[in-house]
Amino acid sequence: MNHAEDKILACVDLSGYAEHVADCAAWAAKRLQAPLEFLHVIERHPALDGTQDHSGTLGANANETLLKNLSEEDAARTRAEREYAREFLNTLRVRAEEAGAHSVDTRQRHGDLEETLSEQQHGASLFVLGRRGASAQNEKRALGLHVEWTVRSLQRPILAVTEQFKTPERVLIAFDGSAVTRKGIEMVAVSPLFKGLPVHVVMAGQTGRDQRKPLAWACQTLEQAGFDVAADSLPGNPADVINQIINQKGIDLLVMGAYSHSPLRNLFKRSKTTELLRRASVPTLLLR
Repeated sequence: MNHAEDKILACVDLSGYAEHVADCAAWAAKRLQAPLEFLHVIERHPALDGTQDHSGTLGANANETLLKNLSEEDAARTRAEREYAREFLNTLRVRAEEAGAHSVDTRQRHGDLEETLSEQQHGASLFVLGRRGASAQNEKRALGLHVEWTVRSLQRPILAVTEQFKTPERVLIAFDGSAVTRKGIEMVAVSPLFKGLPVHVVMAGQTGRDQRKPLAWACQTLEQAGFDVAADSLPGNPADVINQIINQKGIDLLVMGAYSHSPLRNLFKRSKTTELLRRASVPTLLLR
């Protein structure tokens, strides 16, 4: 029986991307036999719009009336958003259940997204979120506003979902021999999430004798766990190499570490994670 701390937390807004998050989260929940929860955070509205703020030119009574009216409008807007979100979350719950997920729940929270996710991580083993959302949809950005913050701040694995979800059949692990990517290899070896899927291990941006031993260890660890493993050590920019392999080998899921002491660490330090997530055409599991 799974405990509450084993749940998968799917973070959704009210955009069309939420369906892709739901599909990916349902796949993970089914493979892991874990409970799934959809979380929608209604962020606080600005207290006043600048064009409506006449407080400096109004008497005390008129100013109090204006603030009361604005407060009532805000409350009504919040109630309407809650009801719409409740119905939207219910459609996602049904979608996930039809995809084979069990023990699916929904929750709405009113407040700050970043604070809420930080609080919720103590009860979750995996976060699933869209690489894009309503903000990126409206502004035609390739990456949502909160993705990089989430990757940097949360201490749980994060599965960032692309625009279209396809059931993974091939996995690529971006490996550099660091502690976090070694932990990733060990996690893949034992996790039901990856069982039965062929794995390609790639050391990108570095070649030579120093890479042979850790790469051999990674392959041996996965092969002993029953995986069909391929491996490469390739020079070049890690983001370029990884995306080239994804396209050439028909990879459906990328696994990589975050903030490791390696060339991959430099991707994050220079905010190149954003570039990699933007360019990657497949869901990416980021390990901490």
